[in-house]
Amino acid sequence: MTMIHSKKAQNPTLMVLGVGSFAHSIGGALADAGAGMSTYLTRNYGHFPPTLIGPTYSSSVFPSPVPLLRERKIAAVIPQSIDWALQPWADELVASGAGIFSPTGEAMRIERERDFARQLCARCKIAFPKSFVAANRLAAEAMLAKHPRPFVIKNPLCSPTSPVHTILCETVADTRAWLRHVNYAEGVFLQEYLGRAEAGHIALVSGGEIYSLVTNQEYKYAFNGNLGVVAGAPLGGLVERDENDKYGLARALLHPLRPWFREVNYHGPVQVTAIKAASPPPGKWHVIEYNIRIGVTSGPMILRMLKNPAEVVLRTTRNEKLSPEFNDSLNFGCSLTLAGYGYPFTQVRGPQLPLVVEGKFDCDVWWNEVARGADGRLLATGQRIADVIALAPQLDEAIARAYANIRKIRVVGSYYRTDVGQSLWPPGNV
Repeated sequence: MTMIHSKKAQNPTLMVLGVGSFAHSIGGALADAGAGMSTYLTRNYGHFPPTLIGPTYSSSVFPSPVPLLRERKIAAVIPQSIDWALQPWADELVASGAGIFSPTGEAMRIERERDFARQLCARCKIAFPKSFVAANRLAAEAMLAKHPRPFVIKNPLCSPTSPVHTILCETVADTRAWLRHVNYAEGVFLQEYLGRAEAGHIALVSGGEIYSLVTNQEYKYAFNGNLGVVAGAPLGGLVERDENDKYGLARALLHPLRPWFREVNYHGPVQVTAIKAASPPPGKWHVIEYNIRIGVTSGPMILRMLKNPAEVVLRTTRNEKLSPEFNDSLNFGCSLTLAGYGYPFTQVRGPQLPLVVEGKFDCDVWWNEVARGADGRLLATGQRIADVIALAPQLDEAIARAYANIRKIRVVGSYYRTDVGQSLWPPGNV
């Protein structure tokens, strides 16, 4: 496929709330499946890529998307971030009658509030690392003195604008050092470090039932060998079609939540990310977090794997029974991110740089911080340039195709991980 997609409007009509490669990829996959797509641009960057799919509307010009939904007869919206629920138009959106491809209200707490997720797991007898909330540095250091072990430091409330982004500490000394430097504006959530044997599982919840889709793995560290810091978004990812829950993640970590899902009328995507603990009891999956979005890494791969993605999205927003149908030949997917100058150290900013494509793509390439210059040529305008995604019957084929295509993009100072698939897979490995 190419990076330009048909803009022909067909039913159903859907709108993405987002920017960059999320809007480009989700919109592109659904447009190719026959949906009429448009985008409400929620952030001040990444505006060019979604224009390749359909009409775009900037939040700076249209303070609320709700009048657009009525005007364009939008059947459902697909948010990029949970922060849509904090916008002044959120209640009006919920009341508009348009479907939302996200849980709403009380159901959002499973991602938004980290300690709520911990309490919910305790209630449903799901394994969760020892975790604590501290309001300030003194409380955090006192807790560490009482429980001397390494912790992952997170913000208690999950948001793209959180004052603390994930800091993974593998020793007590690392934890102690970082506690002196984090921003305690919202306190900190300290979650026991259980190792690197991480994996995820993504499902849809609709009509009170759980529909497994894929097991996935995200390469969250910035550099080869899983070195460097945990980046703001993954540098790569793998997915395996897994409607039968091959690795048992859904049975252990999602199915016990079914009563709660029904209690709060949960309908939308759910992703559980878990660690297979090395310490006793060994080999047991522990939840490290839940997410209620389809995701920028795995989302477009899932939509490509489905024969009927637009129908599945729409029926999920209506809380109806689902019948996901998979393309038989698309069992695995590989996603690679081309990172720009200075990434992942976002305080380092480079100039806008020429982007050159050498040859034709034969897999999906979704642009992120990219624009078209006055001369018609593409420019890299930020630190995450593109996501290159390939699907295939076998994992090694998907990985090889993704690498063959990412090598066709050249931007000075850019890089990508060259070891995706060489560690962390199959799920439970390090």
